[in-house]
Amino acid sequence: MSETTQPGPGEGPTRPVSVSLHAGTIAALKERTGKRGMSAYIEALIQRQLERERLRELIEDAEAEFGPADAAAVEAKRALLRGEAAPRADAA
Repeated sequence: MSETTQPGPGEGPTRPVSVSLHAGTIAALKERTGKRGMSAYIEALIQRQLERERLRELIEDAEAEFGPADAAAVEAKRALLRGEAAPRADAA
């Protein structure tokens, strides 16, 4: 029997699905995307959420193995992501 793998997020053919959303959410979505851009927008949102959940799982696994991250190191990396100069350890 051959083993088949499921496509990953963002891969494979598209298929219609039915979801229930609040009327206000639909209106805000249409305003932001137009009627024809809703599917692509929702697809991107779902992919981003899946990435965040997977990242959270990886962080939890790393913390279980190595302990929590150093808070100062995390803040330095956040500063770099914001385009700020990282605080220097020797600054007084």
